[in-house]
Amino acid sequence: MSTIKYILFDAANTLIHKPSLWLNYIQALKDFGYNVSEKELKKRHKLLSEYIKFPDITSQDFYNTFNKELINAFGIIDTPELLNNIFNTCKYLPWEAFNDVKYISNFSSCKYGVLSNFNSGLRSILKEKIEDINFEHVIISEEEKVAKPNIEFYKIALKKIGLKASEILFIGDSLKLDIKPALEVGFKVHLIDRDCIYTSSKYRIESFKDIRI
Repeated sequence: MSTIKYILFDAANTLIHKPSLWLNYIQALKDFGYNVSEKELKKRHKLLSEYIKFPDITSQDFYNTFNKELINAFGIIDTPELLNNIFNTCKYLPWEAFNDVKYISNFSSCKYGVLSNFNSGLRSILKEKIEDINFEHVIISEEEKVAKPNIEFYKIALKKIGLKASEILFIGDSLKLDIKPALEVGFKVHLIDRDCIYTSSKYRIESFKDIRI
């Protein structure tokens, strides 16, 4: 019999994403004569995201720094004109729920929550995009003044939820920000890996359909 009573989710690129980002990014590069594949773009974006921390509130300066490193990884020399084109093509894209979010409701014996490096606007996004799921707790780094991968952020979640760590399953898309600190605090974990990047991880699942409790 399962001991899991609560499923805690990361938000960005776990529950919600910006599906138009990749085609827009590829087009921004094409405008300057560069061609990259969506598969490679996603892979390098993910790996770079493990090492460059996203602030709760992003800015053009942050994205220019990130995009400089990303395009350099393709052998593309950054210029102010190219970086501005990428930013202007990719800014203010809408968040959408992943298609497999519908499988979360299969686990009605559990309560649900969110632990995310995000700003307070996350609640309205979740309410609009995942209206059928009641998230009992939405714990946000901007409000708690601490962020992943700081284990204190996970301890705050543990205290708010009020269960044993072993009774909580945490699901996130980042090995560094999500899985390692969640394991350290004692949570069960799944690494959601829809793009098959972390193929050697024993914690990976490719869809919420594969959640095991």
